[in-house]
Amino acid sequence: MTALEVRNLHKRYGRHIAVDDVSFTVEEGEIFGIIGPNGAGKTTTVECVAGLRTPDSGSVSVLGLDPVKDRAEVRERLGVQPQESGFPDAIKVAEALELYSSFYRDPADRRELLELLGLTEKRDTRYKALSGGQKQRLSIALALVGNPKVAILDELTTGLDPQARRDTWTLVEQVRDTGVTILLVTHFMDEAERLSDRIAVIDGGRVAAVDTPAGLIARSSAEQQVRFRVSQPLDRSVLTGLPDVTGVEITDDRWLVTGRGQLLSSVAGALARAQVVAEELRVDQRNLDDAFVAFTGRAPQTPEPSDRTVD
Repeated sequence: MTALEVRNLHKRYGRHIAVDDVSFTVEEGEIFGIIGPNGAGKTTTVECVAGLRTPDSGSVSVLGLDPVKDRAEVRERLGVQPQESGFPDAIKVAEALELYSSFYRDPADRRELLELLGLTEKRDTRYKALSGGQKQRLSIALALVGNPKVAILDELTTGLDPQARRDTWTLVEQVRDTGVTILLVTHFMDEAERLSDRIAVIDGGRVAAVDTPAGLIARSSAEQQVRFRVSQPLDRSVLTGLPDVTGVEITDDRWLVTGRGQLLSSVAGALARAQVVAEELRVDQRNLDDAFVAFTGRAPQTPEPSDRTVD
């Protein structure tokens, strides 16, 4: 079943086209990631999905509803992660949940939310006294307090330390397991690769690609790299003559072999036939950073803790 459907979305601000013919679908139960450079149109796209902005043309469907025409009903079914700046320092965790739950006809059980998000012991703690990870947990709780079927999480782990980020990832997966479809906007490629079932790469207001993380990586480049060191002489032609090899670089006794297909097997077999032992052999794995560069022409930019970029 389709939870979200975006078709030919277009949004302009004066002469600037923020979103230009964006289309994608999100299936129920998915974590769907959106990545792209600063100013690519990511935030404008999700704001149109949430009904916070009205597109100039195209259509958005949230569980079969129009976020503009059916605004009240969509808000009952769609949760949006609030930004940190929206909370007074003095508000307590339980007070924030009580306030937000009052906005909905059928809110979630606040005690169950506190338990799910590991905030039970912090229910009487003021916002300013929470750690970064606890603030993000509260942010997720407020996105879920209306019992939504779909949740939008935007730059969820910016500013968190590595352990808090991983804890938050686990929490997002637990939320998905309760049946909530998640639209995840992030600058962190490791986060998108770890959490997303599928990812849309948006660049210049357009969708450059939609695929699984593994699919994007595979589409970005078919080349592989094998690195190793040799302790005895090796004739370069032993490797350059292999059909899977496209390049060989040598620095002192360290070799970098680039190629395609069954590169590792080809190189290992050639070294064995030459009776050369490869030491410190490793295969460089492509990742989502490489795919991001391939599809956008730019390296991913990680925002500073206070950097909340609006596309």
